[in-house]
Amino acid sequence: MSRAFVRESEGGEAFEDLPDRTVSPHHLVTPSGLARMDEEIEALNKRLAEAQEADDKAEIARVSRDLRYWSLRRTTAEVAPVPTDTEHVRFGSKVTFERDGGRQQSYRIVGEDEADPAQGTISYVSPLAQSLMGKEVGDTVPVGQGQAEIVAIDI
Repeated sequence: MSRAFVRESEGGEAFEDLPDRTVSPHHLVTPSGLARMDEEIEALNKRLAEAQEADDKAEIARVSRDLRYWSLRRTTAEVAPVPTDTEHVRFGSKVTFERDGGRQQSYRIVGEDEADPAQGTISYVSPLAQSLMGKEVGDTVPVGQGQAEIVAIDI
């Protein structure tokens, strides 16, 4: 019998065992990304203790799954050194480019788990980051349907 759907024997609530989150083979992180992983693991440990105290099986399942994911990501994380120059785009660089039409955008290139384009960070394995890597100020890269010129590279 499958244990994918379980009902507690004494009239408890039904809950579903959650499958583990997919773990990417890409492990690079920035020093701040590693610190955020540690914070997330600490917060999850606290939530797990609270869920166990409350005997909330559904929350225990959710938090346990997330804790397994973040613990594995933390164990396999490779901290990339902070770039020391602004000559070329590298992992950790903040890149400002100007799109066709004059609109400027800036993104910091970071690890997968710390990427949040709305907050100005993109994963180093994203197509945009891949097109920027190794480039210099003045180089042109494809962005969306158009082109963009790199106007600044910061640390």
